[in-house]
Order: sequence, then C-alpha cells, then structure tokens
Amino acid sequence: MELFAHQILSGLATGGIYACMALAIVMIYQAIHHLNFAQGEMAMFSTFIAWQLIEWGFPYWIAFFLTIAISFVGGVVIERTVFKPLHRAPVLAHIVAFIALFAIFNSLAGFIWDFTIKSFPTPFGQQSLFGSGLISAHDTGMIVVTLVLLGLLFLFFRHTRIGLAMRAAASNPDSARLVGVRVGWMIALGWGMAAAIGAVAGMLIAPVVFLEPNMMLAILIYGFAGAVVGGLISPGGAVIGGFAVGVVENLAGTYVPVVGQEMKLTIALALIVAVLMFKPTGLFGARLVTRV
Repeated sequence: MELFAHQILSGLATGGIYACMALAIVMIYQAIHHLNFAQGEMAMFSTFIAWQLIEWGFPYWIAFFLTIAISFVGGVVIERTVFKPLHRAPVLAHIVAFIALFAIFNSLAGFIWDFTIKSFPTPFGQQSLFGSGLISAHDTGMIVVTLVLLGLLFLFFRHTRIGLAMRAAASNPDSARLVGVRVGWMIALGWGMAAAIGAVAGMLIAPVVFLEPNMMLAILIYGFAGAVVGGLISPGGAVIGGFAVGVVENLAGTYVPVVGQEMKLTIALALIVAVLMFKPTGLFGARLVTRV
C-alpha cells in the first residue's frame, strides 16, 4: 500500500510537469492550429539560461522569474519574426519551421553549453517530506508550483480583459477582430505565455532528469500525450490529461511486468493512439460542427 501511494504521489509530481507542457502545446495549437514540435527544446534552452544565471551568482528564485520573463519575450519574438509571415502558408511550411526551431535550439544549446550532463539545483531539497519515504520535498514543490501556476492562469483567462481577449481570438478570430481585438498580438502573447510555461516545466524537471540538450524530448512526448488525452482545444482537459499520464505511466511501470521502468514512454504513445482511435477530439474536447 505504501508503494502504491508513493507511485501515485510521484506520478502527480511528474504529471504536473506534463500538464505544463500539455498546456503550452494547447495554447499554441489554439493560436495557430498546429502542434509545436519545438516546445520541449524551447523549454530546455530556457532551463540552460536559468542555469547560467545561477552560475553567474543570481539567487535561485531571481533566476527563476528572470528566466520566465526572458522566455516570454523570446516566445513573442519567435511568433512575430517566424510564424507571423507563415500565417497563410501551407501546413508543411509550419512543420518545417517547427523542425528547424527544434534543431536550432538543440544545436545552439550544445554549442554554447556543450552536451555534457549538468546538475540543476532545486530550492526544495531532495529529502523525504515529513520524514516519510512517500514523497520528496522536490516532488511536493513541483506539485505546489504547478498548481499555483495553473490557478494563476485560470484567473488570468477568466477575470482579465487580456485573458478574455486571448480566448476570443483563439475561439473565433474573425468575430474578435470585429469587436476590436488585435488578434495578431493575442497570438503573440499566447506564444510568449506558452514559452514561459515551458520554461517553468524545464526548471522543475531539470533536477530530476539532469540538464542536457536532449532532456526534454521524452517530456515533450508525455506533454503531447496529455494534450491529446485531454483535448487539444481544452486547456483544462490538457492539464487533467497531463496529471493522468503521469499517474498511469508510473503505475504501469511499477505493476505491469511487461512494461517495466524502461518502457514507460510506450504508455504515453499507446495513450495517444488509443485516444485518437476512439475519441479523436480528446476526453474533454468538443466536436467541431461546421455550418454549410
């Protein structure tokens, strides 16, 4: 029973990271209706920036929030310079641009910081919480930071004018333009927020998986799984899907002999295929109806 509880709590901790990645993926998907295959590399590059700031002597939390700000600006710049000109381009052009960004960020991180594995600090510590072995202080910190972030995003999208404008621009850009919403800049803000959310995910998971240019590849796949399971047009569903993927892959890796710890990534891929087969819009996604 203690092992089961430990796997649930550990799954919630890593699921929070998947939820952040899934949310970032959904935010960009709602803006441009394409999946950002470079989302993980953007998060990795932001994490390297945080590591460099800490190496230069910045306190952890100052480096944390400064990295979020830098990532936000970087996301806006990428949208304005790369994807705004591709607004009416074919789908293949967007895919090529995403793959190019993936390669650029991965290679640039290796060029600047090299490909050796680095340790990333945690402000929470790695000791067991309350003296028990159920959950570590860092895992608890990941859950708390993720929930606080998600709560702030919920308040932003429900109770601020900019948040409501971003929702309107994502759901019906033509109608949003008619009421004065600057849809282009709302899309850019969505990119900035997605980059900032990805940076949080990278900084929280780096103490667990260690810092190196390929650290976010598996995390991105888990994020895609959470987004697909919850629904690519449902931010709340993506969050729930991320937490669910974290718990399911942890339990499967522990209790299903065929899976084991080495094949946990297979669970994420299997969830993607299963959901797309039986409910292509995701568990919380709405079916789109077009009037003719």
